[in-house]
Amino acid sequence: MIRIQNIYYMLSYAFQVLTEQGYRSVAAEDFDNTAELLAAILVKGVSTQVKRGLGREYIPKTEEISSLRGKINVSDSLKALSFQKKQMICSYDDFSVNDLMNQIIKSTMMLLLRSDISKARKKELRKLLVFFSDVDEVSLNSINWQMQFNRSNQTYRMLIAVCNLIVKGLLQTQADGSVRMKEFLDEQRMHRLYEKFILEYYRKEHPGIRANASQIPWQLDDDMRDMLPVMQTDIMLTKGAKVLIIDAKYYAHSLQSQYDKKTVHSGNIYQIFTYVKNKEAELAGRPHEVSGMLLYARTDEEVYPEQKYHMTGNTVVVRTLNLDQDFSGIRAVLDGIAEQFFGQEIAVGS
Repeated sequence: MIRIQNIYYMLSYAFQVLTEQGYRSVAAEDFDNTAELLAAILVKGVSTQVKRGLGREYIPKTEEISSLRGKINVSDSLKALSFQKKQMICSYDDFSVNDLMNQIIKSTMMLLLRSDISKARKKELRKLLVFFSDVDEVSLNSINWQMQFNRSNQTYRMLIAVCNLIVKGLLQTQADGSVRMKEFLDEQRMHRLYEKFILEYYRKEHPGIRANASQIPWQLDDDMRDMLPVMQTDIMLTKGAKVLIIDAKYYAHSLQSQYDKKTVHSGNIYQIFTYVKNKEAELAGRPHEVSGMLLYARTDEEVYPEQKYHMTGNTVVVRTLNLDQDFSGIRAVLDGIAEQFFGQEIAVGS
């Protein structure tokens, strides 16, 4: 289980914009479900974007008009007999709010109007939809969510991410036109949010530790690297000669069963061990101390892993993080990890 309020805090670290003054009211609310939380974030974010002005793009457009604009399409105009109507078919670039990102936001708000959220929230959404009157709806089932953001549309990054979570969290339209809720944030999406949250937490709260998601090069006896997978870490914490590699895991079951015996997932422990030993070899010849950690989100299971192993000179820890508690407890665990491995002073809550 995970408290809905903690999803907000996790999103706040993943998207720092949620820590700004305008979102403080969202943090103070109690939510009945995740859809209500995400709708509140979207309302606040879209309201802020409307005040800034909706993003615009040059969009290619072709239409029959009575005044010259852009390039005249002579052949199409002749076929349509446009000249008889004192018109012509022109192709031009229209600097318009009707771009894909605004279409996604409008379509997501329309989707929320058919979902199980409060009437007050729906009223807020309808007020915002007035500003999207020139924006078309788009099929949310065919969106490519891997979008490019730049300086001009950076403020849309969090809005599109929240739209993605909302769209993936609502099932198909029902016969009465409503949309049915499913397990709102599934395991895959929660896993991504969980690891992003932990990485950004250490970046913000422990600036004395370098936190990134570095790749680890394979330490080979020759240059034969063909078909070797990339060793991409979730979180790598570095301070001086000390390195802690964290693999964040969000599973429905944090342990596997073998012959009626509970064990750590074999693939997980093999993976973190491989990361640690290759990083150890990379740093050979200079002072270093490399450790690894599997940090599972705690499940409802009665047994959960809390172990420390010493493996050929390296420490590998398996721990769980309870997300169904007050956020101060989550903070204490993450700060305690920093103190344990780096002697890092406990962060002050922000």
